[in-house]
Amino acid sequence: MAPSFNNGNSLFDFVVRDGNGVKGLADLGLSAVPDRYIQPPEERIEKQKAISGHIVAPIDLSKLDGPSHEQVVEQIAGAAEALGFFQVVNHGVPVELLESLKDAAHNFFAQTPEKKAIYRSPPVKYGTSFAPEKEKALEWKDYISMAYTSDADALQYWPMECKEVAVEYLKAITKMVRKVVEILIGKLGVTLDLDDSIMNGLVARKMVNMNFYPTCPNPELTVGVGRHSDMGTLTVLLQDGIGGLYVKLEEDFDALKKGEWMEIPPIPGALVINVGDVLQIVSNGRYKSAEHRVRTSSNESRVSIPVFTAPKPSEKIGPLPQVLETDGVARYRQVVFQEYMNNFFGNPHQGKKSLDFAKP
Repeated sequence: MAPSFNNGNSLFDFVVRDGNGVKGLADLGLSAVPDRYIQPPEERIEKQKAISGHIVAPIDLSKLDGPSHEQVVEQIAGAAEALGFFQVVNHGVPVELLESLKDAAHNFFAQTPEKKAIYRSPPVKYGTSFAPEKEKALEWKDYISMAYTSDADALQYWPMECKEVAVEYLKAITKMVRKVVEILIGKLGVTLDLDDSIMNGLVARKMVNMNFYPTCPNPELTVGVGRHSDMGTLTVLLQDGIGGLYVKLEEDFDALKKGEWMEIPPIPGALVINVGDVLQIVSNGRYKSAEHRVRTSSNESRVSIPVFTAPKPSEKIGPLPQVLETDGVARYRQVVFQEYMNNFFGNPHQGKKSLDFAKP
């Protein structure tokens, strides 16, 4: 017998406290989403009003360190300044590994609630929405978040359904992440020192998330993820072929206007790279963290796998001294990253409001 949601508390208990997640709701065969998932009109995603991201070509990373190196560097920096995101191809990660990762995500979320609910605390956390205790309208998403400390810990604590392929993927993209960060920091006029302290300070912490967006009876009323920017340095996102990712333009870009929303089309074999808040702060605002959100689908369930890179919690982040010498004025103050994280996770998604915490 299907549960009865006579009030918001019984729904909250079923989805959040009992570990059924949004998938548990979708498996009931609901013909309409519960009221707690209906977003206010200004937060709903109107697909027909979005720009198609097909007009922004993916960046070919295989051309780095060759005759076209400087051209690719300019493409990466230009996208980070105006858009806060870009797609990359020929990145060195085998397509077979990407497909195995998506399959592993589906396998994890296909389990019973009881098996998923054992992962309710760090270093692995299974959950739903973003901050369900504080959100007025919940997000139509379940997730598992896996903090990386070492291969041994990951293979011991991460779920059996995905741990081996997730560790392999994390290793495969690490070189690419460091290369992109090196390019972006270099374009700021900062030379990375021999001991790599700047690089390690920016990408010391890594986390693999797997997001699951079940089929939704009312995509026009809901969001998979609300408007937000990522708090870390750089995010590498693997989309499946269904799509639903939307990014807000930070600046005018070619014929595109600031403030417009662009749908990021899935490109087979491509990865999406998002600039995070940390990179906006250390660049003193030159690079823009990407405000983005996710639409649900009534046709198919969707998975996405972001890898977040960020400083250690104890790291102090602020505009780099070499950047301030040029800019003259600090647009952000220096903050301890743990404090920035506490503020980020202590509030519902609110666009890029989290950056206000680091303003003077």
